[in-house]
Amino acid sequence: MESRQDLQNILSKSYSSREIKIRRKKVSSDLLAGSGQIKGPSICAISSTDLRLLFDLYDRIFLNNWFAGNYRGEIAFSLSRRMTKSAGKTICRRSADPVRPENMKIEIRIGVDFFLQYNAIEGSKMVCGIPTDSALEALQLVFEHELCHVMEFVLFGESSCSRQRFRTLASHLFGHTESYHKLPTQRQIADRRFGLQIGGAVSFVDGKKELSGVIYNINKRATVLVQDPEGDFIDRRGNRYTKYYVPLPLLKR
Repeated sequence: MESRQDLQNILSKSYSSREIKIRRKKVSSDLLAGSGQIKGPSICAISSTDLRLLFDLYDRIFLNNWFAGNYRGEIAFSLSRRMTKSAGKTICRRSADPVRPENMKIEIRIGVDFFLQYNAIEGSKMVCGIPTDSALEALQLVFEHELCHVMEFVLFGESSCSRQRFRTLASHLFGHTESYHKLPTQRQIADRRFGLQIGGAVSFVDGKKELSGVIYNINKRATVLVQDPEGDFIDRRGNRYTKYYVPLPLLKR
């Protein structure tokens, strides 16, 4: 069996740009062949099982099966519809324990809406400094970023994508030049498709009444504040409002 030193050797590995593209393409083709949900470059459905498959493919194709042969801790995969800024997040619930590494618990969480709504607006969609052409490619790049966090947690018990160690790892293994994404957010979609912004005056129909208010927040729906003397929300001036959660297509500027 390989040792911890073998992962350190992998971390010092530097793939060429051409090698990275070939390996990334292999991962995507094998994912499409094995996934029950993802059937093409556009993602209409995805499950945590797909993330597990993606992890196993990256382990085999990029990391020479190091995790399969060595990692004795727990790793979980989840999808979130509440992540509105980060497309991915890696959580280490316990610091690395060299005496009992099997106690380590790591979770990779993916903000699924960034990939389901990938084609909602046109324009450049950079992930980790790399231009993407599809939701699947964007998902892979986000997953690669999170995989670097996993490796740092396993080796060092901590991880930060703002540090040089992480940046070097992500660059050498995956060709990343940045640690952020420019995928469409709900606020950008609301602006581009419906002309809606936070602070904008809008009207909508609630039951048989037409109400007017101001957009307070935008996620999948807009949070609209409507003045109401009995409302629970109070601003700094003492004005009272009632909050309404309204689908974006139902709002009028």
